Amino acid sequence: MNDTTYTPDEIAKMFKISKHTVYELIKRGELNAFKVGNKMRINREEVDRYKNSTQAYQTKTNQTLASNPSYNSTIRLTGSHDFLVEQLTKYVSQHTDIQLQPTYIGSLEGLMMLYRGSADVAAVHLLDPTSKEYNLPFIKQLFVHERISVISLASRKQGFIVAKGNPKKIISFKELTRKDVVFVNRQKGSGTRFLFDAFLAEQQIKPNEINGYENEEWNHLATASYISRGSADVGFGIESAAKQLNLEFIPITEEQFDLVFCWTDENEKELSHLYDLICSEPFKSNIATIPGYTLKGLGEIKYKTN
Repeated sequence: MNDTTYTPDEIAKMFKISKHTVYELIKRGELNAFKVGNKMRINREEVDRYKNSTQAYQTKTNQTLASNPSYNSTIRLTGSHDFLVEQLTKYVSQHTDIQLQPTYIGSLEGLMMLYRGSADVAAVHLLDPTSKEYNLPFIKQLFVHERISVISLASRKQGFIVAKGNPKKIISFKELTRKDVVFVNRQKGSGTRFLFDAFLAEQQIKPNEINGYENEEWNHLATASYISRGSADVGFGIESAAKQLNLEFIPITEEQFDLVFCWTDENEKELSHLYDLICSEPFKSNIATIPGYTLKGLGEIKYKTN
């Protein structure tokens, strides 16, 4: 195995892009990285994979543009990273002439981008600690004059991700305060971090009591990878990420994951097409086998403004 690793600066020079773009690729889960101390590193194999996938994608895009010059419809999707959203992005590109352009920056920042008009759709799962309701309390405060629809995608299980066999016997939040347990966290602004902090407050556990609370990853698979390679003992995330890396999952709660559409005259046709696709039986069948999700209510409009 090639043990060569690169820094974000080296990747930026290699691809002739800015270091900011490299970090954005890492945040979106398009380039997998890991931390050595506080420093980010990317394996040579991952660089080669990204280079090959980028070249393949560009070739496909060029062929599509050549065969269909009107192919220029893009929906800007932002917010939380999720495997159903990843699958939706792929499905849309395969079955329509629309492109879903995702930016995974967390639920809270995703809603703010939608509010500012920098996105068309936000993927969110934010728990309001007071009402114990997902998403709508935040949405109703932000969007007063805008025309929006809140569409149910799925409910999904959140819990502890640990190594196979759960060697540290982690079954509750209390175990996270043990000195022999190392935790890996999600970034501030993510729905998962919001949920985790709410549980800590509820159980009167202070962040400084948790070894590794300051260790942050930007998506669920990166968090699970931290556990898989032994850099931490436990993370808080979704069941699907644990299953993908053959890790153990201890369920804690089930949360609601929604899509927020912000309608404009410019995007109405594309968003209508996207909504029809989400509600279709072929798409539901496409995602039905992904573990850790309940699809009851898929496509239901939970809230809308005129």
